[in-house]
Amino acid sequence: MNVYINDKELLKLYETGSSKKLRLPETVIDKFFATIQKIESATSIHDFWKDSGLRFEKLRGFKNRYSMRLTAKYRLEMEIEWKNTENTIGEFILIVISSHYGD
Repeated sequence: MNVYINDKELLKLYETGSSKKLRLPETVIDKFFATIQKIESATSIHDFWKDSGLRFEKLRGFKNRYSMRLTAKYRLEMEIEWKNTENTIGEFILIVISSHYGD
């Protein structure tokens, strides 16, 4: 599946490996890159559901926003533009790495 980055700081982090505005632990940055690779290599969203460590889920209060776990404290939030009627294949637009305290 295709991945696009809709935030200039996330794009800078992806291109250079660091961002002055995103002060994230090294483990979160490593997981960010690993998660992008998982998205790019997936054939459908069923691949994410099989990997329970990702905790791929739709966010409440948004029409088309989802999240994946990076660490216990951080989530990668994205929007998905579905390419089929079953909503199993789409283009992922990465929006933000958010802090999550619910776990």
